[in-house]
Amino acid sequence: MIPWTLIDTAIMPDGGGKLRLKQRGSEFSIMLGAIELMNSRLSGSEEALARLSYERVRSHPRPHMLIGGLGMGFTLRAALAELPSDARITVGELVPAVVAWARGPMVEVFAGCLDDTRVSIREGDVGRLIQSATGEYDAILLDVDNGPEGLTRSANDDLYSVAGLRAARTALKPNGVLSVWSSAQDTGFTRRLKEASFAVEELSVRASTTGRGARHVIWMATKTGR
Repeated sequence: MIPWTLIDTAIMPDGGGKLRLKQRGSEFSIMLGAIELMNSRLSGSEEALARLSYERVRSHPRPHMLIGGLGMGFTLRAALAELPSDARITVGELVPAVVAWARGPMVEVFAGCLDDTRVSIREGDVGRLIQSATGEYDAILLDVDNGPEGLTRSANDDLYSVAGLRAARTALKPNGVLSVWSSAQDTGFTRRLKEASFAVEELSVRASTTGRGARHVIWMATKTGR
């Protein structure tokens, strides 16, 4: 078996630890300590995040989508495949090195999606983009941790708190959708979404595109009413 090679490391803001980018042949992995945050072989649930989100705002003219977390670009590529030519996609990525990896060692994984004219990359906390917006986005897609539990960064807890979810609701247009990816179920998060006045669906999706193996969770929270 081909051994893993360490390609690069990056320090997470606010004492969140060190990210490691590893490669084995054509396979890439991003690790935080002993935890694998993402792997280039497993893209099914991240692609579903984009597809399911757009299904719910397909009727919106010139949709504007905010993606929190660039990762390995699976959600972004899937969104580009679905959205019309007049759409806009803003990607908020906290760690500048992740953007550098996308343009460097993982350039083939990203397949030129960062050069699409519909895409704008904003380096920084996606929470600030949300808090500064009112009725700006048709869809907000969050994949900034292993789920609503702030595993990699304690500040992510604020993003998934009731106050953070209400800020996301304010940032959405009428009938917009907040979509949240998670590696596991979280009944407390479902309750918080409802407390923040969202209509909530909780979906189970496969991690792999093969339709087999582990499952992940996606919450689809729709802004109903005003």
